[in-house]
Amino acid sequence: MPPKLVSKTAPLDEDSPSSAARMSDVAREANVSLVTVSRAINTPDKVAPDTLAAVRAAIEQLGYVPNLMAGSLASNRSRIVAAIVPTISNLVFSETIEALAQTLAEGGYQLLLGQSAYRHNDEAALVDTFLGRRVDGLVLTGIAQASALRLKLRRAGVPVVQTWDLPAAGAEPPVDMLVGFSNVGAGRAAAGHLLARGHRALAFIGAEEERSRLRLEGFRAEAAAQGAGDVPAELIRPPVQIDDAGPRLAQLLARRPDITAVFCNNDLLAAGLLFECQQRGWAVPGRIAVMGFGDMPIARAASPRLSTVRIRRAEMGERAGQMLLARLAGDDPGARLVDIGFEVIERSST
Repeated sequence: MPPKLVSKTAPLDEDSPSSAARMSDVAREANVSLVTVSRAINTPDKVAPDTLAAVRAAIEQLGYVPNLMAGSLASNRSRIVAAIVPTISNLVFSETIEALAQTLAEGGYQLLLGQSAYRHNDEAALVDTFLGRRVDGLVLTGIAQASALRLKLRRAGVPVVQTWDLPAAGAEPPVDMLVGFSNVGAGRAAAGHLLARGHRALAFIGAEEERSRLRLEGFRAEAAAQGAGDVPAELIRPPVQIDDAGPRLAQLLARRPDITAVFCNNDLLAAGLLFECQQRGWAVPGRIAVMGFGDMPIARAASPRLSTVRIRRAEMGERAGQMLLARLAGDDPGARLVDIGFEVIERSST
C-alpha cells in the first residue's frame, strides 16, 4: 500500500509535530515577553524568582521543548561539554564522569559522553565530531594525544581539560588545562610498598594501554633502584576481565617461579588474582602478596582485603568541571595544572 498523503489544507492532529507549543505560547501563558522566556531558559539566574516560576510552570503545562540549537546559534554557546573516556564498562571512570556531570549541571551545562575504546584514532574522530557539534568544552582522558590532535584542539579555541595523568619533567605541556596524578609515581609507590615488606621477586599484570604502561614503568624503575632485578609483566589487550588474572599468573610463574608479589593495574584484576590463589590453595600474603590499583569497592569487599593505590576519582571530575566553568564564565580558573596525587592503602593482601 502506498504511503498516505496528507493534504496541505487537511486539519492538523493535536499530537502532530506542527501543533507543538511555541515560545510565544509560553510567553502568553506566563504573561511575560518573549525575551523573558528566553532569559528564563538560557540565563535563569538573571530572572526574578516569581517570573521564573511562572515561566517554568507554563513550560510544564504546555509541554514546551526549547529549541536549543537556535539558542546556541544566537548566543554562540551550546551549553554542552563533551568528555571522552576509554571505556564505559570500567567502573574506575564512572566516579570521575559522575562528578564532572554534576558539577557542570550546577553551572547550567550538560555532558555529552564518548568512548574511544583505548584507540587514538577513535579519540581523534570523536574530537572532530564534538567540535563539529560546537561543544563549549572538552574533557579528555590521558595526555598521550598525537601532536596533530593537540594542535587542532589549541586552534579550536574551546577550553580543554586533560585528566588521569601528569606530564613527566621536560615533556610537552598540557593542551590547555590538566587535572590528574603521576601514573609513573603511582607505580613507583606500589613497588616501594611491596619492597618495604621484604618482597624481591615482583611481577606486574595490567592492560595494554598507555596509563598501565606508565605504572609498569614506575614499578620497574623503583624495583631497579632498590636492586630487586627484573620485573616480568603480562599486558592484556583491553577490555580487561576479572578472569584474565589466573592465566596471566600462570604465564608469569612459568617465566619466574619464585614470584612473591604481584601488582595489578586495577583492582578487578587483583580480585581475580585472589580467586586464582584460593583455587591453588595459596595463602595471601603468605605465599604471594597481591596489590591492586584504584581502591574500588571490590578492594574493600575482597577476602583478604586488597592493598591498593587510591585515586580521588570524584575530585578529579569535580575539579575538571570547575576549571571549565570558570573559563566559560570568563574567569581565571587558577592553576592550569592540578596534581590531585594518590595514596597507597595498606590492607591484608600485602
